[in-house]
Amino acid sequence: MADTLKVTLVKSPIGAVPKHKKTVEAMGLTKLHKTVVMPNNAATKGMIQQVSHLVKVEEA
Repeated sequence: MADTLKVTLVKSPIGAVPKHKKTVEAMGLTKLHKTVVMPNNAATKGMIQQVSHLVKVEEA
């Protein structure tokens, strides 16, 4: 299991629930197709699960 995850924003959060918009922003995703590397832990997985319809995840 990888200790980091590559998370890419693939859908705009404009029409999303405000809580989901803040989650995407907290992950550091500001523009479409921006990729961030995050640690593979429970907190990150919870954030990804909440906005799974907006992001693409790969093991890094």
